[in-house]
Amino acid sequence: MDRQTVGSTNRGRLQVGVRAEGRSEVVTAAGELDHHTAELLREPLDDAVGRGRVRLVIDCSQLEFCDSTGLNVLLGARLKAEAAGGGVHLAGMLPVVARVFEITGADAVFTVHDSLADALAD
Repeated sequence: MDRQTVGSTNRGRLQVGVRAEGRSEVVTAAGELDHHTAELLREPLDDAVGRGRVRLVIDCSQLEFCDSTGLNVLLGARLKAEAAGGGVHLAGMLPVVARVFEITGADAVFTVHDSLADALAD
């Protein structure tokens, strides 16, 4: 089973990429973050914090959907990163995903940047 992609070819897919950039761990999420795919994002976020990479930048520019399960994954990563002296920065959210954060009030607890470049410059 390909651990980087879950779901059918049309729906429910999430691809996750991870790279170090300076003091940040950049995690790119592309596709749909939901109940079926959340673990694909949770694992690299937990791994990064476990390795001491506690400044997490989530590149959301290719994230097309996020439900409450996905939101909880990000909130959990935020708690772990902050407990270790870091934080979670969200970058480049598409309007449909940003709306979920606005409706739930989660945008108030994350550092949100317009672009990945802005998040990395911070």
